[in-house]
Amino acid sequence: MVTHDGGLLDVRPGADPGRAAPEHSGAYLTAGLALGLYAGALIAWVVTGALDARVGPVDFAEGLFNPLTGPVGTLGPQEWALAAASAAVAGAALAQRTLARPAALLLACLILARSLREGIGLLHPGYRSTYSFEPMGGWTLATHVLGLLAGAVVLSVLLPARAEPGPGGSSWGRGRLSRICGVLFLLSGLFEAAWLVHQLTDGTTGTVSYLASAVDAAVSPSPDAPLAGAAFAAVAALVGWLVIGRLALSGRRDVRGALLVFAAVQLYLVIRTVVGYTVTGAFSAGTRTVEGTLDLATTAYLLAAMTSVLVLTTGRTAGPCHGTTHSWARTRPE
Repeated sequence: MVTHDGGLLDVRPGADPGRAAPEHSGAYLTAGLALGLYAGALIAWVVTGALDARVGPVDFAEGLFNPLTGPVGTLGPQEWALAAASAAVAGAALAQRTLARPAALLLACLILARSLREGIGLLHPGYRSTYSFEPMGGWTLATHVLGLLAGAVVLSVLLPARAEPGPGGSSWGRGRLSRICGVLFLLSGLFEAAWLVHQLTDGTTGTVSYLASAVDAAVSPSPDAPLAGAAFAAVAALVGWLVIGRLALSGRRDVRGALLVFAAVQLYLVIRTVVGYTVTGAFSAGTRTVEGTLDLATTAYLLAAMTSVLVLTTGRTAGPCHGTTHSWARTRPE
């Protein structure tokens, strides 16, 4: 804020546009604590599983990126990414950053979906009985209950904590970069949908059982660990790309955090796939068939698209009161 008082120039910083308004401080702190507790639970599963499997730090680090090294614990890469994302967003929410709100809402929806999937599975008496035979069954159920509570708390406190847009705004606020990310996300969703349809129609996967396992834990039971399964991961990725992409394409300025977190998670999973292809020599073998070539092309696109979204969403932008835009792209006055 710049004012003139008695012929002197008074330069004082205005409100930080990246910080939550004081009236929303409690909501951000509550959401950060809820996500932090859930992230801590998943991290405890990761550490306990690695210790039980006697996986050393070096082997564990390699297993995070190399899918051929074997299991490094009871959880899978989707849960590792969810734990890291939840911890990061929890920290941002506790720091009162407005970027944390859309990211926290995204994670809350994902966590709630995982917990509700388990709840549907528990409606089957046979699946409920398997919990009593698993040593970690009680902890698995407790983790899902914690996820249900955490997701509900985050949604209830952050949905009303919407920030009012300021005057002017950066290029992101006006929607140019948001629409670019939206196009990249929507294309990713279309590719994911095409591969999912191909998988369900090539005769190797039962369509009904596959789709049922995405929403019903009893179809693909895992009472010994809070896992969601490959079908849930594929459907969640498809829905995430399409929904977040559509919101970003409409120029929504409050979707930036969701874009950042979702792109980071998907980029990690794609990098893990690329490492697996490199180790197995699939890059050279894949080009011998049309399906293999399309798979490699899709992987290359996802790698480039998610990297681009991360660059666009993490570009440094000035607040509305500064009157200029500073990003990775060319700087010019608004």
